Amino acid sequence: NELETKIPEDYEFEKAPIEYNTWLVFRRVVDLILMCDFVSYCLFAIVCGHTPEGENSLIGFSRWAVGIALIGFNLWVKLDAHRVVKDFAWYWGDFFYLIDQDLTFDGVFEMAPHPMYSIGYAGYYGISMMAASYEVLFISILAHLAQFAFLVIVENPHIEKTYNPPPPRKRTVSGGQSDAIPADMKSLEGAFDQQTLTPAQKDEPAPVHNLVGLSNLDLFRVPDFAVILMPFYVAVLTLVTPSTAVWQAAFVFHALAWRVWYHLGLGLILDQQSKNKMWTRHFLKFGESAGEAWRQWKGLHHISMIMCNTAFVAACWKMYSPPEDWAYGLVLLKHVLGASLVALQLWTAFSVYDSLGEFGWFCGDFFFDQQAKLTYKSIYRFLNNPDRFFGTAAVWGAALITWSRSIFLMALFTQILTVYYISYIERPHMQKIYGRSLRQEAGLTKFIKKSLPPPVKGWQESVDKVLDDTSQFVEDFIDTARPKFAAGVKTIVRDTSALFNMAPARLTITRIAPDLEGHDPKLYSLSVQGTPVNNAPIVEKYTGKESLTGRFPKPVKTMAFEYGAPLRVKWRAPANHSKKDWIGLYMVTDNRSRETTEVSSLGRWAPTNAGSYDALTADVSIVVEEHPVTSTEITETDLVEGEVVFEGDKLWWTQGVFEFRYHHNGHHHALTISEPFEIRISKFDEEDVDLGAKGLYEQAVEASLLPIVQNCLDRDPDIAPNQPEEPFGGHVERDTKYAKRIVYAIREMFGIEFAPPVVAADGSVRKLAWRICNAKEVL
Repeated sequence: NELETKIPEDYEFEKAPIEYNTWLVFRRVVDLILMCDFVSYCLFAIVCGHTPEGENSLIGFSRWAVGIALIGFNLWVKLDAHRVVKDFAWYWGDFFYLIDQDLTFDGVFEMAPHPMYSIGYAGYYGISMMAASYEVLFISILAHLAQFAFLVIVENPHIEKTYNPPPPRKRTVSGGQSDAIPADMKSLEGAFDQQTLTPAQKDEPAPVHNLVGLSNLDLFRVPDFAVILMPFYVAVLTLVTPSTAVWQAAFVFHALAWRVWYHLGLGLILDQQSKNKMWTRHFLKFGESAGEAWRQWKGLHHISMIMCNTAFVAACWKMYSPPEDWAYGLVLLKHVLGASLVALQLWTAFSVYDSLGEFGWFCGDFFFDQQAKLTYKSIYRFLNNPDRFFGTAAVWGAALITWSRSIFLMALFTQILTVYYISYIERPHMQKIYGRSLRQEAGLTKFIKKSLPPPVKGWQESVDKVLDDTSQFVEDFIDTARPKFAAGVKTIVRDTSALFNMAPARLTITRIAPDLEGHDPKLYSLSVQGTPVNNAPIVEKYTGKESLTGRFPKPVKTMAFEYGAPLRVKWRAPANHSKKDWIGLYMVTDNRSRETTEVSSLGRWAPTNAGSYDALTADVSIVVEEHPVTSTEITETDLVEGEVVFEGDKLWWTQGVFEFRYHHNGHHHALTISEPFEIRISKFDEEDVDLGAKGLYEQAVEASLLPIVQNCLDRDPDIAPNQPEEPFGGHVERDTKYAKRIVYAIREMFGIEFAPPVVAADGSVRKLAWRICNAKEVL
């Protein structure tokens, strides 16, 4: 009744969908929690609030004025956000049910990424300023970090899943080879210099061994080894030398030299590369490929960036003196603000890398401009050049923390070099490559422009123009001085039955549930059908290491099915069997008892009757509903039968010997067990294929690999290809389980082990087959 009084007249609780009613109740809970949170926070701020000793009236007035302004700004952000997203998105309605609408980027959502979580909590810091309390400030920072944690862990994955599903798999138009190069081959070594490649080379799969990030660290590569060794030497030298004036000056000049090299030295190389392909021409001159030039550039850029930051941190270490009294003046505030600026630059770097990828991070469009594509997602939705200011936030934060004149001058110098690089190297190249497709106004610019009153709009056409005019003097100064700048519990429960052997004449009795009375296990049966595997060579079982009588095949015909192929299970039971009976798939070695199943099915199960369980995906496995057995056999008991299918995540994605178990009434009492069967991956037979005839060998590999890949991709037409040249569906990149299945099958078939990212990078059976053949040649 309470809900009906707050909803329009056409709402009736009993007639409304349960999802909608659940969301309404959730809204009330959210309102209650938010109100309690806000009141508790304000009461805490009131208790901790005070006027600092020695504060004059001007500072006090300024502190309150800024605090009130931040609270007002916070209120405006929340109101405008609610205006845009309405109650449905405000209360996370799409977690409960979906309506026909897309994500909205309007109003404050054009101003900053995730404004509800970022600038939408500026009021925290306004209240902290008015309270003049570090306790309130730290609680505000902690609360803000909790909001970001919710965003990253809960909301972002939900948005990605709901509003950005994987694109449909591209299908081949004709049987011939496509001339188009997929977009995911931007980083393909040697695939972008059209004059130096043969058609066969253009089809080479893309490498997936990136440079950036700890998860990609590989000490077998020279750049990765260098970025560990060189910073280690700098760190040791920093710690063992005294912090005298001479050593401080040496470390500052060392950091300055690396800064000049990183911005000007690499900048001039990129400038010449943009104008006449200087870097690529140098490697082509000595018989190397464009791919080798790209690899060497990435290594140089990576080492330079790491050493530039390492040298700067070392200089800050030398110039920093821990405060004797953290409560004195603004010491603690400077450290908090400095750390916040460092965190801001780190977030900016992660956002830029997430948007541009490895190709854009290393300025790939200077080397392969025909493959370059503009991106305006993530942070680039709001800013055209986030590195212009956010990219140097950490150096200004370090200057605040160290409170050193030298570090302040270095921060200023870094800002000037960054503006120089953007204005004289990056922007001309962007205009040359992208031309009119460059966006003139970013989201923040458009928002501010729409928000300005009419008189101000007449004075200013865009914020970018104002920023350019403001920095014109600095750029002119740099232009005149340009010659000087030349250089990263599975739990198993075992239920056991007590077995008693009291006397030799007594039988072994298994404790069973009372409801099993009257159910004869002999009336239950299971039969398994699947795709038979090709007969494995006899040498796999009979190797010559056995005794003389053990070296000959025995007439034992264990069923063997293909790896990943669906398994159809036909069950038969008395007509009075429990409707909650279920069938599970297990390894034969997992259960010692034949009467009781001792381990969990881990999701590999199916019910015999639809509607018996609440699990959403349970009934999907039923392919033939229960029906009476039509048999000429004379039986005293009426029998019924049905069929279920095990496929996809309900299979064991490994080789071995398995069995199906029929369980009674939702418990783990096994009434019958199927005949054991084997899941096997046959070895690729190379004897009948000429390894020297590479074309024929690749075709044979493709033919053997295609059905296995189709099984690994669940035979889903939206994911699995029909032909070797067809690309995989977008789910392969989203869920690594598909790639792990495929690389396991390749290892067992061909004896070659690949990393799972290789599958997503290749994207087709043909490229995987090429990679396998190439590895066979090398090995």
